[in-house]
Amino acid sequence: MNGKRPDRPDLLDPAELDALGGLELIARAVVEGFVAGLHSSPSRGFSAEFAEHRAYRPGDDLRFVDWKMYGRSDRFFLKQYEEETNLTAHICLDISRSMDWRSRAAGLLTKLEYSKRLAASLTLLLIQQGDLTSLICFAERVLNRLQPRGTIAHWAEIVRQLAAQGPGQLSAAEQALEEVARGAPPRGLVVLISDLLVDEARACRALKRLRHQGHELLVFHTLDPGELELLGSGDAVFVDPETGDEVTARSADLRAEYRRAVARALDQWRRFCGSQGIDYYTVATDQPLGLALGEYLDTRSRLAR
Repeated sequence: MNGKRPDRPDLLDPAELDALGGLELIARAVVEGFVAGLHSSPSRGFSAEFAEHRAYRPGDDLRFVDWKMYGRSDRFFLKQYEEETNLTAHICLDISRSMDWRSRAAGLLTKLEYSKRLAASLTLLLIQQGDLTSLICFAERVLNRLQPRGTIAHWAEIVRQLAAQGPGQLSAAEQALEEVARGAPPRGLVVLISDLLVDEARACRALKRLRHQGHELLVFHTLDPGELELLGSGDAVFVDPETGDEVTARSADLRAEYRRAVARALDQWRRFCGSQGIDYYTVATDQPLGLALGEYLDTRSRLAR
């Protein structure tokens, strides 16, 4: 598999993961590989500072069972550590038409397919850590919302909703973010997964409001490799996937300016997020999902300090 470890599905090319089966199987394999990698790494893992006990749930790591508590109570309890203290996480997934795109048919997922896999893997990891997790799918408006829950049955429902959700039309990220701001208790984690082809001013205002309310924010800016670098040398027709507007131009003539424009756009988002204390990461659709989960873990580790 291109020299990558078959025992670590989280490090495989995302398109190769399709051979595993449906969304649920893929997410389980990614998270299992990711967690196995954490346990084998000398530099990463969960906090060793004990915080409290919680009841055992199916799928929990038996290494954290407190056997003395079991001997006294005849019930299984896990030692919970500082990084594992519960939070409420809201996953806001952009399913607009621009997300349903890829630059080539072979060997690439669409941005939407990649983001669904990331959302399914991330919510499973959160729930396994004992967190309450909600899902909000949005395009021109909020199209689907599941309230926060912390059970595997809830995760299975999230997966079903993700698998059934087709693309919408225009993207209005601010509506989803404002809905979270209106209904969520403060000091949660809000994760935005989007290609950020949105009304930037309105989206930024909504992100600022969430930060003002005390939420921690994590933005995954999902990009196709063909968006990062303009390929080809002949005439090409450039189509806005949300409006249908078309422009014909020669790729070679535009390449340098296109590269500068992309760099400016990414830098603008990076600067805004940095100024607001928002964690911002670009994720390309040919990037292993485990790398994106690692970015989440870095955010979670910082929240625990």
